[in-house]
Amino acid sequence: MHLFRSRVKKSDLEKLTTEVMQLRDFLPRVLNGDLIEMLYKDEQLAQEQEQLRQQCLHLQSRLAAVQTECQKEREEKLLLREQLWQSGADMQQQAAFCSGLGSAACGLLWSCSASEDTVSRWLGKLQSFLLVAAQTLESFVRSLDEEATTQTEDHNSQEHQFVLALAGTITNVAAVTCGRDFLSCSAHALLDTLMRLLELMTPGVFPKLKVLMLMALYNVSISVKGLKCISENPGLLPLIWTLLDDGDWEVCLHSLRLLQSVLLEEEVLILPGSSLLDPDLQARISRLTSSGQPSLRLAAQQTLEDLSVHQVQPVY
Repeated sequence: MHLFRSRVKKSDLEKLTTEVMQLRDFLPRVLNGDLIEMLYKDEQLAQEQEQLRQQCLHLQSRLAAVQTECQKEREEKLLLREQLWQSGADMQQQAAFCSGLGSAACGLLWSCSASEDTVSRWLGKLQSFLLVAAQTLESFVRSLDEEATTQTEDHNSQEHQFVLALAGTITNVAAVTCGRDFLSCSAHALLDTLMRLLELMTPGVFPKLKVLMLMALYNVSISVKGLKCISENPGLLPLIWTLLDDGDWEVCLHSLRLLQSVLLEEEVLILPGSSLLDPDLQARISRLTSSGQPSLRLAAQQTLEDLSVHQVQPVY
């Protein structure tokens, strides 16, 4: 067997040797730098992971605290809601008791006020009663619109009977001479309140209360002082005009009677252009002459006759 040996040039060998030496010298520096950088990055990543872990533990701790607080607040809310329900039930029970008591007491007052002697004995203490009555009626009337909206109106409720008894007592007081004189001189605010409340009440809503308030105003108007007092209110005639279209025949009837009381007073002066001479008012009254209720039909006919008496000719 013959061995063949390749010959390498000396220059190539020297060149290769140089390159190997250079690599031996350079490679450790490159590898060490990359390794150090990699280790540094690994250390940073480990630190960041530790920070994230600590933050996660902190957030978990806060979450647990918040959940505990939330649960505590929820339990307190449920307890407060239960207490609120209980308080509401207690208040309803107390309100029902007060309404029942007020209804019974005012029912007695209403019955007693039918006696003239009783009203005469009351005169010294009527002022405070009338103030409370006016405030109660106003509060009740302002709640009627909400009740009508929710269709929860119950005319047989104790609250309704309470205010009916209040209004009925005022009506009976005004039916007695000494009572109407007292109202005419010392209860102007009450009379104005009655007219304002009648204006506020929705047509067709709680006609019984309207009738009682109209009767009270009519009774007061029997007195010259009383008629002067209520006729000075600029809202009286517009109020009567509106109530003639209320829809309840008794409300219309007592509105006509109040209008008749105004018309029959000799001191009442109706000038040309007055709302009492407005054709539309007369048309409303004329429509009532066709009512199926005899008393309303008669009152409308009489009112038209009273209006015709007050027709005045223009002065040239």
